This record gives sequence, structure tokens and C-alpha cells, in this order.
Amino acid sequence: MKKKGSILGGTLLITGSCIGAGMLGLPIVTGLAGFFPSLIMLVVIWLFMTTTALLMVEVLGWFKKPVNMISMVGHTLGPVGKLLCWVTYLFLFYAILVAYMSLSGNHASFFAHNFFNFSLPNWAGTLFFVVLFGWIVYLGTRKVDYVNRYLMVGKILFFIILVIFGIHYITPRLYLYWQPKYALFTAPILVIAFGFHNMVPVLMQYLGGDRKRVRITIYSGSLFAFLIYLIWELVALGILPIGDIMQSYRNDIDAAQSIRLYVGSNMIGYAAQFLAFFAILTSFLAQTLSLSHFLGDGFKVKKRERENIWMCVLALLPPLIFTMFFPELFFKALNFAGGICATLLFGIMPALMVWIGRYQKRNLLPDRVPGGKALLIAILLVASFIFFYQLTVMLNFSIFPKPH
Repeated sequence: MKKKGSILGGTLLITGSCIGAGMLGLPIVTGLAGFFPSLIMLVVIWLFMTTTALLMVEVLGWFKKPVNMISMVGHTLGPVGKLLCWVTYLFLFYAILVAYMSLSGNHASFFAHNFFNFSLPNWAGTLFFVVLFGWIVYLGTRKVDYVNRYLMVGKILFFIILVIFGIHYITPRLYLYWQPKYALFTAPILVIAFGFHNMVPVLMQYLGGDRKRVRITIYSGSLFAFLIYLIWELVALGILPIGDIMQSYRNDIDAAQSIRLYVGSNMIGYAAQFLAFFAILTSFLAQTLSLSHFLGDGFKVKKRERENIWMCVLALLPPLIFTMFFPELFFKALNFAGGICATLLFGIMPALMVWIGRYQKRNLLPDRVPGGKALLIAILLVASFIFFYQLTVMLNFSIFPKPH
């Protein structure tokens, strides 16, 4: 395949995909366990998710043309795996888009009131958000890449402003709060925070099928996201007392809004609000683009420079309708998406696909991920543990403690 696209663009697409709704909810959920237990989980999940993304690159290397998850799973796990992939993938990204859309209306109303002095209903803000940025996705990967670069500049700028002004409000003793019994509770949202795997097939097509360049974008993009998360955790958990974190969790308030309400500073408040706004936009673009690619692969839609308009509608309309009727679903949507769907799709399935591809179908690439069967077994054990933990939490009979 002819090389196209840029490593910088691919890196920013991965980072933009990561730093979205997951980032906004991250300090609220991880704050329940405390900074240091959360730091350990942050490192573990980062390594875990980066490794499974590299396994997906290996699977994509077995195909001679661009494919997405449906074709990958169908080739290795058969019809049953393919059906499970269809159901889980749609549940995952519809849940994530519901989370973005539920926040977008809130933030759009804030900007309309504070900058233009008029009242905008949340539903109208959500609708405007979806129509405008859905149209950008329809224009194709290259247009999304260019728009994403400008949005990433805005996100980084306001992130730096928030950090600089937020440092003055940090209380170091807050880092000593320690409740490791809640550490596992952070796993679902951390999986979502590093859940860029849906972009891997898109990047394979965008970078001309060059696996080396795709791996570079995965290393650089995930590391960039990790460093931003680390700084964000230091600032947010150094500012917010545990009482405010618990209240924000109960009231479905993300960290940016919580900091604005707690500090009361206009500069901090606006920086946090703009950071949240840009975080939603970059991740929304990446996730919607990847979902339209997935649907196109599943329905065998011919690849063109622009996305298929009906795939875009199918990607956006169901979560939009759901958000209009149930707007307050931010943390519930993220926990369901991360603990159940993302862990299955981007933890368990990549390891199973590589196992079957290597050891049954004998697809042995020279640049396959090292570690052999031991690595694949370790990934399956970690992913299965997260999956069944979240399942027991959802069914309300977990043997592990959960916050109330």
C-alpha cells in the first residue's frame, strides 16, 4: 500500500480519542481510592491497553486490504465471535457517545449563558453539537485529522492554563488520602481512558498499512495521553477534597465542573470548562469516525474519501435519541462501556484473535508482538478479572467494596 497520512496526525488522533469523557470523569472516580492507589492502576491499565492495541496491529497485518473489527473477529473467532463483536461494539460506542452527548448539552448551555447571554436548553446544545461535528466526520478521515489538530492545540492550551492557575489551589495533604479497597473500582473508567483501539484499523488505512508507523503512533499517542492524565490527576486530586469528590460522583458532575464549582475562580472555571469542551470534541470526532468505519466494514460499504452518509446517521442517531430521553447518564454509561464492553472487545478479543491466528491458523508475522503464550494468558487473566468484577458490580453482588 502507498504510504499516506502522518505519524503526528495519527498520534494526535489517538491522544484525542483517549482524552475525552474518560478524562473528565477520571479524577472523580479515581479520587474515591486516593492518588497513590489510582496511580498504580493508571500504570497497569496503560501498559495493558497499549499491549492489546499492538496485538490488534498484528491481526490487521494478516489482511491484504483495510478491514475493521468485524472482519478481524470473523476470520479468527468465527460466526459466534462475529455476532458477539457486533453486539458488544455497538453497545460500547453507543454508550460512549451517549456519555459525550449528555455532557455536550450541559457545556453548550454554559457557553451560551456566559458568553452570549441567552438561555439554551441542554437538548438544543446536544443537537447542535451532533449535527455540526457529525458533518465533519462525514467529510472523512483527513478532514477529521486536520480539525482534530486545531482542537488538540486548544485542549493543550487550556490544559496548561488550568495547571498553571490550579497549582496555587493544591493542598498536598490531599494526596495522602488512601482507600486502596476502591482501587479496582477505577478499572472501567481507566479502560475507557486508554480505549483508543477502535482507531487502530482507521490508522492502518490512514497510514497506508505500514505497521511500523502505526506502532509508533500507538506508543507516542498512548504515552502522551498517560502524561496528560498524570498531570490532570495531580491537579484535580490536589484541589478537590474527598467530600466534594463523593458529592460530584453522586450528582454525575465531571471533574472540570467540580473544580470550577469548588474553586470559584473565573480563570480556573473557564479553563476547566474549555478543557472539557475540547476534550469532548476531539474524542467525539475520533469515536464517531471509528464507529462509521466499523459499520461500513460490517455492511460491506465501499471505502471512499468521504464517509457513507447513512453510516454516519446510523452511528449518531440512536445515541442522540437515547440522550434526549435520558440525559443524566455520564458515569453509568462510562462504567458500563469500560468494565463490560471495552474490556471484552479490546482486552479479551485481541488476545484470543492472536492466539488462534498464531497457533491454529499459523499466521506468523516477523514483527509479531513478543511474549508468546505467557503474555496472551496474562492479558486474558487481567481482562477477565476486570470484566467479571464490573459484571458483579452491575448485578449488585460484588464481593469487593464499592463506593456509595
